[in-house]
Amino acid sequence: MNPERDVPTQTGAGAHLFPYGGNVAKSNKQIVLEVLRRSFVERDPTVVEEYFGANYRQHNPVIADGPSAIAKMIPTLTGLTYEPGMAVADGNLVMVHGRYTGWGPKPMVAVDIFRVENGKVVEHWDVLQEEVPAASTTSGNAMFTIRE
Repeated sequence: MNPERDVPTQTGAGAHLFPYGGNVAKSNKQIVLEVLRRSFVERDPTVVEEYFGANYRQHNPVIADGPSAIAKMIPTLTGLTYEPGMAVADGNLVMVHGRYTGWGPKPMVAVDIFRVENGKVVEHWDVLQEEVPAASTTSGNAMFTIRE
């Protein structure tokens, strides 16, 4: 462990920044967004070694605990499309609203919740719901919008 590299700094907003290669620091939100992109868009299993804690806890009922479960799952997601939406961070918790297409018979809108400790994802929860088209909702509003 490199003390200068591995010690986070806290911003005034309560976010933690973790040194990442040289003088570049990543926030918990940036770490989680990179984990999602590399896992579900690029299908890069090396993200697990870089960003998952050794004692990773998973609360999705069909995925096992431990980083190896994620590393084994990533290459199998060939029919999956993931689109991230809004992301919110509060200290060591990061929540991302996203859309998974190919996870089930209909697109799924999700809120993924991650706990990040010392630059590593150590815990994950998710809430998934089948997407209802905006034209079929009472309000006429979409369940998911992409934030640019």
